[in-house]
Amino acid sequence: MSERTLKVGLVQQSVADNDKATNWNKSAARIAELAEQGAELILLQELHSTLYFCQNEDTDAFDLAEPIPGPATDFFGEIAAQHNIVLVTSLFEKRGSGLYHNTAVVFDRSREIAGKYRKMHIPDDPGFYEKFYFTPGDMGFEPIKTSVGKLGVLVCWDQWYPEAARLMALAGADLLLYPTAI
Repeated sequence: MSERTLKVGLVQQSVADNDKATNWNKSAARIAELAEQGAELILLQELHSTLYFCQNEDTDAFDLAEPIPGPATDFFGEIAAQHNIVLVTSLFEKRGSGLYHNTAVVFDRSREIAGKYRKMHIPDDPGFYEKFYFTPGDMGFEPIKTSVGKLGVLVCWDQWYPEAARLMALAGADLLLYPTAI
């Protein structure tokens, strides 16, 4: 990436329980505001579609997961195209029967999925029972090529493991991004 200024927008918002439609529309409104202010790259918080459900071990929460592509990627891909932005989202991915991930999905301006990253480092501490829900990622540490540069996308707890950032940088990431819920 050549040296230039990149205006980045960040959305960290409260959510309405597990009402995905309300939360997505709220995110869409914030995205529109940031795009109007000139943001070319917008990052949403980790697991922004619902409340952070990992504070307890509850099998009902698996109903919140969805495939990629799926309803969330359809919705946010359209938002990225509508505002001509690169958008980094986060969702509870249902990859297959009994296989779930905490996944960041990157959309380029065309609404297409430019790439995704599955959270590698999964915490299991009081209030963060993520190992109950998520399988560690299996995609390695590859930057995602977008129209604003190569994005090294990692998720929350990955920030405590500097090797992940180092591998992204060595692979050519222009910018490191960490969608985070905390």
